[in-house]
Amino acid sequence: MEFFRHNKIYDFVKWSNYGIILSAILFVGSLFLFFKPGFTLGVDFAGGTIVQIQYKEIAPLAQIREKLESVESYKGAQVSEFGSPQEILIRLSVATSNVNQNIGEEIAELLKDTGDLQIRRVDVVGPKVGNELKEKGILALTLALISIMVYVAYRYEWRFALASILALVHDVVIAAGAVILFDVDLSLEVIAALLTLIGYSINDTIIIFDRIRETMSVKASNDLKAVVNEALSATLSRTMLTSLTVFFVVLTLYLFGGEIIKGFSLPMLVGSIVGSYSSIFVASKLVMLLGFDLKKYHQKLVENERKALEKKKMREMYERGRL
Repeated sequence: MEFFRHNKIYDFVKWSNYGIILSAILFVGSLFLFFKPGFTLGVDFAGGTIVQIQYKEIAPLAQIREKLESVESYKGAQVSEFGSPQEILIRLSVATSNVNQNIGEEIAELLKDTGDLQIRRVDVVGPKVGNELKEKGILALTLALISIMVYVAYRYEWRFALASILALVHDVVIAAGAVILFDVDLSLEVIAALLTLIGYSINDTIIIFDRIRETMSVKASNDLKAVVNEALSATLSRTMLTSLTVFFVVLTLYLFGGEIIKGFSLPMLVGSIVGSYSSIFVASKLVMLLGFDLKKYHQKLVENERKALEKKKMREMYERGRL
């Protein structure tokens, strides 16, 4: 199945001029959100307590929230369904002296009038652990970006590596901006989504860069614009099919997965759109803006072939001399 005709060449380079402008607007807007209002740290990073409760009937969320708000130390608690209407998750801030090892019993006593309930789980994350998780999350993102840049630089050329990293940063920043915009707490689920997005986005970019390199190798033309347009047109159907498959899966998670996994599904939903768009309109355009010279690339290929032939000839002469 193909959405686009394989033999038609689309002018992606022309469209990417508008794509770069759109990307700049979204990128700057997302950076602005980083500073104001900024991330709302979840329990994983800020520290806090998670209480999982199971009801025999459907959990009365409104009544539960009202009960919790009536107690000063539990104000601001987040209540959401967890897997089914009978189970809920309560997230509490750690910044209260009442949060201790008996928190489960206290919550059960407070909510006893809301129905027949059972405390399933109580998890406490201290501020120190939260800070460690925050540092490890940042380190994981940084190492992922550095590793990808090193690999792409080795596999292709430094301009391709830099373009791929800039495109990845673009995707991650915009997806993170969406997390702030939709008021989703920064948690381990968000970090996991951003790391998954890095792998997903670089996969699309590598496929496109690989096709560009193949096209550069077989085409004698030194017109980089024509080579990029041909390579992108050749991979367009595959890119669209892959992107739509991921998009519909993540959309289903976002719509029907409930509040508990929105920290994962929201950045993945935004990232799947932005990642596919950036692989086509941003990454390849950045290679051109960074000054990649197709003529010098062809000259380098010719030089490498000449050296390979000379090496082969010397080896044959050496072997004949030994015989």
